[in-house]
Amino acid sequence: MMERSKPSQRESEATSSNDAALNGLLDGMEKMPKWNGTPKETPKGEKSSGTRAPCSSVMESWREERTRSVEDNEMSLPGIVTAYTTILRGLGEDPQRQGLLKTPYRAATAMQFFTKGYQEKIIDVLNDAIFDEDHDEMVIVKDIDMFSMCEHHLVPIFGRVHIGYLPNKRVLGLSKLARIVEIYSRRLQVQERLTKQIAVAITEALQPAGVGVVVEATHMCMVMRGVQKMNSKTVTSTMLGVFREDPKTRDEFLTLIRS
Repeated sequence: MMERSKPSQRESEATSSNDAALNGLLDGMEKMPKWNGTPKETPKGEKSSGTRAPCSSVMESWREERTRSVEDNEMSLPGIVTAYTTILRGLGEDPQRQGLLKTPYRAATAMQFFTKGYQEKIIDVLNDAIFDEDHDEMVIVKDIDMFSMCEHHLVPIFGRVHIGYLPNKRVLGLSKLARIVEIYSRRLQVQERLTKQIAVAITEALQPAGVGVVVEATHMCMVMRGVQKMNSKTVTSTMLGVFREDPKTRDEFLTLIRS
């Protein structure tokens, strides 16, 4: 039997890129993730349940997700300024005219602010805000303002996030839910990934009975270009634990965020 050929360098790079794109998500995982991030092994002789168990690096990546520092910002700023200057010239503008003299610098610093979520780690926010509390009723924070950047066109996404969870003897400071939204939204995003990242972060931190996240957003890539539908809105949701398994719990959550 012929041996399988080794993957080419291009294929290996593509695989690495896909792995990196997970960025803390549970790819296809429907069950509640475990805090220690260790996938359950199937004993010899037993068949797999069919549920994809994420690798440990994916489960733990939310703890090590800071990819940019303040020093990185300072070092990369001149290059981003130069890039915006090139863009202005490519658009047929004169970067030296009065109105555009400082535009490349302003645009560069603005883009660094729009993506400041790369400088923050969820664990830094949550470590001092998780409290033991004998409370097992639903906790909901709704209408959290969200601003992000579409990773396909680099134009804004904005809308609202609704979060609910059923505590399991531990609760999270309410403002920290908004901070989780801020960290993940201030990155280049697609709405589907953003929704799941928020839900998974809360699940891994608190191990609640269930988590529900709904995001309603307007995408300027649909409003300003392409189909140009001014009133279009995209709604995504992620339900974990009892929010996925129990229709009554899910309906209660959806009813409360609409009230």
